[in-house]
Amino acid sequence: MADETHSMLFITFGDPVAAHVAFGEAKELPGARQAAVLRRSAEGLLDTPESWVRGAGAPTVATGIVGGLLGLFGGPVGVLLGWTAGTVLGGAAELRQFQDGAEGLLVYSRDLAEGHAMLIVELHERQPEPADELAARHGGTLLRRPAAEVAAEVRAAERAAEQTRSAED
Repeated sequence: MADETHSMLFITFGDPVAAHVAFGEAKELPGARQAAVLRRSAEGLLDTPESWVRGAGAPTVATGIVGGLLGLFGGPVGVLLGWTAGTVLGGAAELRQFQDGAEGLLVYSRDLAEGHAMLIVELHERQPEPADELAARHGGTLLRRPAAEVAAEVRAAERAAEQTRSAED
């Protein structure tokens, strides 16, 4: 059996409809963790009409439950306050994770041509064939990158943007 690799797939489509159809199938790829469709309009505007994260909402619910259970010591009001505090903390963690992912999408969308779409998928894959077949079936051009490299590039772009903002201030 092949070793598992943590990869990022960037599949470019000339037809945005094909990207949406492929998005539905990408969520079922073995090891898929998250996926998003980016679309650049004829006017050059970038849109993210579809996104998905496996287990989204779970941290928010879990911390809310833990907070509610801890609040049992304070009675009914303690449960309410504990649930609320736990939910807020879990939601904040998920928001930060979403923002990190969104910044990564922007880094890789800069070369997306007007009128085209890109499907980005993060996954742990043992075999490349299912993703290769998905791209071929829908007429997409697939670029596979190690997730660690992509993360390093996104961090470098974030640092450069931060330095630019600091220089402007």
